Amino acid sequence: MNAMAPHISILTLSVNGLNDPLTCYRTTKWIRTHQPTIFCIQETHLTRKDSQKPKVRGWKKAFHANGHRKWAGVAILISEKTNFKATVVKRDTEGHYYIMLKSPVQQENITILNINAPNNGAPTFLKQLLIDLRNEIDRNTIIVRDFSTPLAVLDRSSRQKVNKDTIDLNYTLEQMDLTNIHRTFHPTTTEYTFYSTEHGTFSKIDNMIGDKTSLSKFKKIEI
Repeated sequence: MNAMAPHISILTLSVNGLNDPLTCYRTTKWIRTHQPTIFCIQETHLTRKDSQKPKVRGWKKAFHANGHRKWAGVAILISEKTNFKATVVKRDTEGHYYIMLKSPVQQENITILNINAPNNGAPTFLKQLLIDLRNEIDRNTIIVRDFSTPLAVLDRSSRQKVNKDTIDLNYTLEQMDLTNIHRTFHPTTTEYTFYSTEHGTFSKIDNMIGDKTSLSKFKKIEI
């Protein structure tokens, strides 16, 4: 998913492990092709000693949240073409699920929150995380994430209704004045980011969330 704000592009990608050489190669090629200002990765499956991956010329500023096991994990890579200086770096205690950066960029103080939700209990996890970080989230916050769960009926090819936990998560987003940016720009579009071989269905579980009052700053968002 690629979102464009004036002079800043944000690309988010779930890679399912950077230890595989082919996956790592494809990820670095993806970065060079799209040239994002900020590149957010989920499912890195790296340990703390592997934080040098992926190595991409021009994106040496890298921030990771990795644990002791090769499981989950997130990272944010920053283009050297932007004057990004992280004033705050925050990770979950386990080092697997999220990383948050704050920095002045293009005369704006922005917050990037990159989340990789667990497969089990994702809506409840995300709801609690948003509540815990509510004092860190403002109108210049952009949340990118692998939610591990669709947020709306349109986000499933089966058109299965969302469950109570997802409804509660959507209510929390609403109360915090946060919105699904892609769904706001494309209210009737059905595009998917995940295929379940077990159920034979497609879904959109990767999302970009922002403050409702800042939607005018986004010029383009696409899958």
